[in-house]
Amino acid sequence: MSWEIEFKKKLRTPEEALRCVLSGMRVYIQPGCAEPETLVEALMQRGPHVEDVEIVHMMTMGTAPYVSPEMAGHFRHNAVFIGANVRDAINEGRADYTPIYLSEIEELFVSGAMPLDVALVQVSPPDSHGFCSFGVGVDTTLTAAHQARYVVAQVNDQMPRTYGDSFIHVNEIDAVVESSRPLCAMKKPEITEMHTAIARNVASLIEDGSVLQTGIGGIPDAVLPLLTDRKDLGVHSELVSDGVIPLIEAGIITGERKTFKPRKIIVGFILGSKRIFDFVDNNPIFEFHPTAYVNDPGLIARNDRMVAINSALQVDLTGQVCSDSIGNQFYSGIGGQVDFLRGASRSKGGKPIIAISSVAKSGTISRIVPMLSPGAGVVTSRGLVRYVVTEFGVAYLHGKSIRERAQALIEIAHPKFREELYAYCEQTNWLQRPQTLSPTR
Repeated sequence: MSWEIEFKKKLRTPEEALRCVLSGMRVYIQPGCAEPETLVEALMQRGPHVEDVEIVHMMTMGTAPYVSPEMAGHFRHNAVFIGANVRDAINEGRADYTPIYLSEIEELFVSGAMPLDVALVQVSPPDSHGFCSFGVGVDTTLTAAHQARYVVAQVNDQMPRTYGDSFIHVNEIDAVVESSRPLCAMKKPEITEMHTAIARNVASLIEDGSVLQTGIGGIPDAVLPLLTDRKDLGVHSELVSDGVIPLIEAGIITGERKTFKPRKIIVGFILGSKRIFDFVDNNPIFEFHPTAYVNDPGLIARNDRMVAINSALQVDLTGQVCSDSIGNQFYSGIGGQVDFLRGASRSKGGKPIIAISSVAKSGTISRIVPMLSPGAGVVTSRGLVRYVVTEFGVAYLHGKSIRERAQALIEIAHPKFREELYAYCEQTNWLQRPQTLSPTR
């Protein structure tokens, strides 16, 4: 087969393959659990020989040695979504953050606003036709590989083969580095009693036949086990994790009632453990697509009963949502929150949900606040927010006045902070404190 000859011609050692990276280039790294760690390690060996190389990616689950202080001048990271491994570098000024909707990242590559010189990707071994699968991470990577001038692929026999728009042919790869190593797994979040209490309120909004978008973290992981009495749930989500497996195996997630891509789990990437990596391997229920497709609000809205579950760091009393920063310290990114809230709000019977704990820092601060912290960014505007859920209940804000919004949000705030929230509303003439709640003297 001609592709086999091409494959052998393109085989390189990691060090040989990374010689394509030259000073002043922009390098894309496949994110999430699919991070090509062998190539990242070789990139670090290349570091002393290059200057001013920009590294672009979403959150990666592996290491990010290129943001270390000693790499300054050689590499500078530009995050389109911030992970824990680069957060300090960004807030210390050694790396950059570009806020952008997840659905619009790929257009930066296509339009030339952010042209890519090199794409470092990880794929499965080629099939009998010469096609390699991007496995657990199609996300923005398929488009990046198509747009980059040079593609280096880490071909890993431990990368699962997944279906959908998830393949690249050997002929489209410039250099191949073979490896056999476990994928970067995500540590399972701890589920607390608070997560479970919030999850109960979220689960109360999910009907039979709903289509779910869930992110990562304790709240989404706590919601899924509470849905065992539902029927014919579907999934259309930028990502899924291990929590979907029991519901699929129990016949609860079937996608039978989906009005867009029925019987298919539409997903952009996987964040989880080896359990779900093995589960998606050659599993036709999963259909992987680029994020520009998965996160397209128009396509999301074609799912009736679309339920989008997203988290936040703060919500103010008018309904403004901050999700990417703690004050002026950048924390994560815009991500897909707005994409899915917009899609769910336009879905027939859809429910866009912001799910948060009422307090943070061991209960010392309220997440429902009179005003967002100075420097905090508004990811979701007050006009888009519909449901806000805490462990104390559900506030529905769509079509409500500022007075009505403030009242609803105070009722789901932690009781020890409600008096000061009412006091702020009295100062601003938004709302009067109920007679049953006397001012603290």
